Amino acid sequence: MNATAAPQQTVPQQTIVTLDLEGVLVPEIWIAVAERTGIEALRRTTRDEPDYDVLMKGRLALLAQHGLRMSTITDVIAGLEPMDGARDFLDALRARTQVIILSDTFEQFAAPLMRQLGMPAIFCHQLIVHDDRVIDYALRMPDQKRHAVNALRGLNYRVVAAGDSYNDAAMLGAADAGFWFHAPDAITAQFPQFPANHTYDQLLTAITASLSQASHLRSAVGACPAAVGRWDGWRCWSLGGLGG
Repeated sequence: MNATAAPQQTVPQQTIVTLDLEGVLVPEIWIAVAERTGIEALRRTTRDEPDYDVLMKGRLALLAQHGLRMSTITDVIAGLEPMDGARDFLDALRARTQVIILSDTFEQFAAPLMRQLGMPAIFCHQLIVHDDRVIDYALRMPDQKRHAVNALRGLNYRVVAAGDSYNDAAMLGAADAGFWFHAPDAITAQFPQFPANHTYDQLLTAITASLSQASHLRSAVGACPAAVGRWDGWRCWSLGGLGG
């Protein structure tokens, strides 16, 4: 009995968007802490300092110098809300494709803000806290934004990225398409290859257009995990439900 070859069909490349958090969806947390405490030096962010380790060591020294406790920072974060229009933008984007937030913030900072944003996936770092004092920080991995985008592309996703700071440049460069959002003029001038956007409507339009450029792949139906399957944008549906 001759084996029958699996039928071939053209399917769209799956897509995913990676976004920075602070300055893109929520206010800058350290600036909010500076405004509450009056410690002006805490206003310095990744928009100002490209070396993240230098930035964080400076922050830790300031926290120790002023005796600022984790509970005070937590209280500040509890009063923050997503930027105007951020939740609507994120909901509209997640209706089109999957979204991962790649941030150099910390789990302890991000958790309450994620609840306000509908609990999107976030990859970030951790603070080391002892007796209510922040004594150090632990990177999940160095250069995690770029590595995450490269890994997603290695899984054959078309990746579109958006951010606002120096620490986003590597992520934007690794993606299939990258965009600035509300980035300072000095950053957009240094990295002019990434189009600048200033409103959520502009950014949503730019990302949507880039998603539509996803290539089409020649694949057997068997690539969708069921004997019978169909592709719906980024999802592989089968008679048994959501595949893979």
